Amino acid sequence: MTVESTAARKPRRSAGTKKSPRTTGAEPELVQLLTPEGKRVKDATYDPYVADITPEDLRGLYRDMVLTRRFDAEATSLQRQGELGLWASLLGQEAAQIGSGRATREDDYVFPTYREHGVAWCRGVDPTNLLGMFRGVNNGGWDPNSNNFHLYTIVIGSQTLHATGYAMGVAKDGADSAVIAYFGDGASSQGDVAESFTFSAVYNAPVVFFCQNNQWAISEPTERQTRVPLYQRAQGFGFPGVRVDGNDVLACLAVTKWALERARRGEGPTLVEAFTYRMGAHTTSDDPTKYRADEERESWEAKDPILRLRTYLEASNHADEGFFAELEAESEALGKRVREVVRAMPDPDHFAIFENVYADGHALVDEERAQFAAYQASFADEGEGK
Repeated sequence: MTVESTAARKPRRSAGTKKSPRTTGAEPELVQLLTPEGKRVKDATYDPYVADITPEDLRGLYRDMVLTRRFDAEATSLQRQGELGLWASLLGQEAAQIGSGRATREDDYVFPTYREHGVAWCRGVDPTNLLGMFRGVNNGGWDPNSNNFHLYTIVIGSQTLHATGYAMGVAKDGADSAVIAYFGDGASSQGDVAESFTFSAVYNAPVVFFCQNNQWAISEPTERQTRVPLYQRAQGFGFPGVRVDGNDVLACLAVTKWALERARRGEGPTLVEAFTYRMGAHTTSDDPTKYRADEERESWEAKDPILRLRTYLEASNHADEGFFAELEAESEALGKRVREVVRAMPDPDHFAIFENVYADGHALVDEERAQFAAYQASFADEGEGK
């Protein structure tokens, strides 16, 4: 499975699909260092933050995005084959996640939602550990303190409050580190996010709010949630906001470095809006053909973050066919390992759901556990009766 073929997948449009309730006017003003055509452009403010990047670093960013996309594609296939209960794809958002993830330091702390598979990759979390929760065999699969990468958060927006509180603690401890919280455009409408903006500003917390604006909160377009670009919301809380091309890995790297360094200097929070696009479904339970037009998706496929960087690498003679061939082989090996690991995962303990409900136990929980035990036993009884 090649990167290009994965990027070019097109969900079938149903006969009754209408055009999306939105127009594609002029492109919004944003920070960009690499155009969709793979051309390097200058930016006096943010160029210094990628001035030391080497051809090897560029190949590393490309490798990160390719392998992250392959992992994501494999997970989507596994869900379709009944091996996972659900999957939230990051297809199209690789540059936003890899660029920002590679901007963090080891001692920084990351608070993700449930789609930050690329950030997890950058933090050193084994990708197969991400799949346990979606298969139902555990509640996360990794130790957050081992990689300073918190467990996935399903409740929309609540991790921004966790990040703000953690950042306030970091500031009180006098530590030279920063915190970054990831969320989407849909979460930006949640009260928890507004509250985290308030507290982080008042307490000058060293936190970066990284919003991946993929323009669709499931089926709701961004214009139904806000009358101004999302990054401008920061002004009302008293801290800066920046909109960056979320399909430009170099720009995401540079802007996030700038924001994290600002936080470490004690200058408080920053809102980074990575303007990108969800090329697939919100999750595997969603059908995007019911609410958005093929033309919109196709226009964004032309801005694909992986193909953009590959064009630049080839034009700059920073990578040859041998590199791409080796990476393709590595991608295939990763896909095979992911599939093997998932299918070897043990079944969960059916009675684990009754644990830790109450600290000291509860009669109702005991009654429900007994009822569930009898229900499970009935299957064995039916088998013996055959």
